[in-house]
Amino acid sequence: MKKRPTGSSEQPAFSKRAAEQSLNDIVAFMANQQFSSIEEANAFIKDQLAHGGIPRAVANTPLEKAQELMYEADDVNPKRRLELAKQALELTPDCAEAYIILAENAANSNLTAAVNYALEGVRAGERVLGKEPFIKEVGNFWGNLSTRPYMRARAAYAEFLWLNHNYNESIDVSKATLRLNHGDNQGIRYVLAPRLLALGRDDEFAALYKQFEDDGMACFAYSHALWLFRKEGPSPAADTALSEALKRNPYVPEYLLLTHKIPSRMPDYYGIGDRNEAIIYVNDAIESWARSKGALLWLRSRCGRRARH
Repeated sequence: MKKRPTGSSEQPAFSKRAAEQSLNDIVAFMANQQFSSIEEANAFIKDQLAHGGIPRAVANTPLEKAQELMYEADDVNPKRRLELAKQALELTPDCAEAYIILAENAANSNLTAAVNYALEGVRAGERVLGKEPFIKEVGNFWGNLSTRPYMRARAAYAEFLWLNHNYNESIDVSKATLRLNHGDNQGIRYVLAPRLLALGRDDEFAALYKQFEDDGMACFAYSHALWLFRKEGPSPAADTALSEALKRNPYVPEYLLLTHKIPSRMPDYYGIGDRNEAIIYVNDAIESWARSKGALLWLRSRCGRRARH
């Protein structure tokens, strides 16, 4: 199961940040060991895990202590989560993820404040990282644990910009985030693709699709079909792309054509080809389809019967 690329304040059953904490423990522990080969290191880790596990890394600096609070915040209720964010910022103003929590908390009543908090998170991450990673690590940011709070702050900043109707600025932030991490471990592309089409930035979508052409998710399959329809109308190529998209996920038309209602609360997880994937895609993409003249009629003509079942 995959986690939704754009999260909510609801906490998932599986915490990726908790997994990062475990990885951080391993990295810190292994830094004090010496091995003659990768095989010897792997055998050592296996033995440690079989006898009680890797010891928790000691948080020494204010930022490390603040990050420990952020790991804790991943598994608590929203009120406690906010308290932990404030505690983290009392330790250091450089805890990027604490600002994300403040942004999430502000979003229900003041989106401009949410944008500003998220921007503070981005700036905090930049202060922590310094200039060197932006010169030497471009394209591989996610590979370094120290960059991940900053990358999450960037994703949150783009999301709150979009919700606050700063559409083009949000797109630009997302594209810049992708340039930092070509593998897109965060799933930025799944949010970016329908938004580019919604804004009529079709050439930029084409470049994004080419970058991730082998992606097997419904988002890219349906976005590609829509892009072809916008470019060529109901052409053989567009029809073929739509048929391929239907194979990837047959549930999408039901939600695009409103024969099934999109739930008010988005699922936290989805599986490839399941209803949750369809719901998440349509929630992000309905505007791009609605703004494409004739696209929904074309979709109905191609699979209207399927959508009624």
